Amino acid sequence: MNRGNTDTTNINVSFDATRDPKTKDVWKLQALYLRGVTNGELSANRVFAQARYEWNINDRAFLFGQLPYLRDRFKGFEYHLAPSGGLGYKVVATPRTTLAGDAGVGVKWEKNPGLDVKTSAVVTSGDRFEVKLSPTSALKQSFTATWNANDWGEALYTFAAGAAAGLTARSQLKIEFLDTYATRPPQPEIKNNDVAFLTALVYKF
Repeated sequence: MNRGNTDTTNINVSFDATRDPKTKDVWKLQALYLRGVTNGELSANRVFAQARYEWNINDRAFLFGQLPYLRDRFKGFEYHLAPSGGLGYKVVATPRTTLAGDAGVGVKWEKNPGLDVKTSAVVTSGDRFEVKLSPTSALKQSFTATWNANDWGEALYTFAAGAAAGLTARSQLKIEFLDTYATRPPQPEIKNNDVAFLTALVYKF
């Protein structure tokens, strides 16, 4: 929040849930809402949500299916929906450190303002890295890429890195850096790159 010669208010709300019964199935849900207002004008408006299912083949390899959704007014996405599935591998899998990568194929539906819905096959790739510093503190990093299978020059990349420090057994203070890069924005006046730096108070149920 900023008040004085300029009035700025930014908020972010996020949600993460994992169901891991220590068998072959893992369900993961996540969502993020960003909103910013500067001098009475909307300056940020983004919604991201994803549901992901993983089926462990063994201790390292897994199959996955995921359904990500993105809406970003200033990026020119009324919606970007790209369900996909594929194969992943855990390069490191210890109680303290996890490093996993995956690759898959799917389909994309994208709606941009004033344009028809675009549909195309996509190829996806990503990685996830986490180091637990304590039972309530951790460092995390993730990266995803979605390429148009018919035109590899058209892609959407997302990168996130952050840290969470425990305040109590159930609460944390989190800082996170988010970067979204579209190689071909739907309008020429839209910049390729969008960056956000977030702070949040986290409560774990």
